[in-house]
Amino acid sequence: MIHIEHLAKSFSAPAGGARRLALKRTPPRIVHAARDVNLHAPDGHITGLLGPNGAGKTTTLRMLAGLIPADAGRMQVDDIDVSARPRAALARMGVLSDARGLYPRLTARENIAYYGRLQGMPADAADARAESLASMFDMRALLDRRTDGFSQGERMKTALARALVHDPANIILDEPTNGLDVLATRALRESLRWLRTPAGGAKCIVFSTHIMQEVERLCDSVVVVAHGRTVASGTVDELLAQTGETDFEEAFVKLAFAEEQAQQGAAA
Repeated sequence: MIHIEHLAKSFSAPAGGARRLALKRTPPRIVHAARDVNLHAPDGHITGLLGPNGAGKTTTLRMLAGLIPADAGRMQVDDIDVSARPRAALARMGVLSDARGLYPRLTARENIAYYGRLQGMPADAADARAESLASMFDMRALLDRRTDGFSQGERMKTALARALVHDPANIILDEPTNGLDVLATRALRESLRWLRTPAGGAKCIVFSTHIMQEVERLCDSVVVVAHGRTVASGTVDELLAQTGETDFEEAFVKLAFAEEQAQQGAAA
């Protein structure tokens, strides 16, 4: 279970560039990457984190993974406070970021087992888990190949197996289908559907994307973020009913771009 309340994060950026800041002492510009993000993701459930580029999705997931501190708000992973106990929370998560980060000179097996060792697993247990995951994701033929030269789909499978090597209860996926072809995307969806079932461990899965089709086909519920804020949450059907739309893309535009539409209406 993952629970996020009123999460906020700001960054300072040079106004007009670092050189101009140094010469004219221009005060830095404050960028509000997250202003008020709220999310509840239960076990055995795929929760979609949906929003346009720049909405704050990746910043939210990086804070959840303990990579950057939050300015305000609360994050809990299985009742563990992420800010107070980041290592304990991370041990309960498998994180697949948008940057796969595989070691190109290592084989798929070595990449997976190495991450297992970093999670405190004995070498034989990590290797056995790599074999098990290879069977799960139909990648046995890849196990003893160096990852240098892997296709996007092969890299995704290896990175997902690496994230799951320590059998985490919670899985965080940041736009995992970027660059994948149709078959690789379908294989990923099937894997995630299985992982949320009791046979797959009833995992809590948070799936960040900006692709409507993925949300409709995969997610049990959706959290829509825009301008760093949660603007809506519910099932696809509930969000369609809320907006009075029959097409989910149209519903998303209404929810995510309501501020821009209001400004355009006022200007007109």
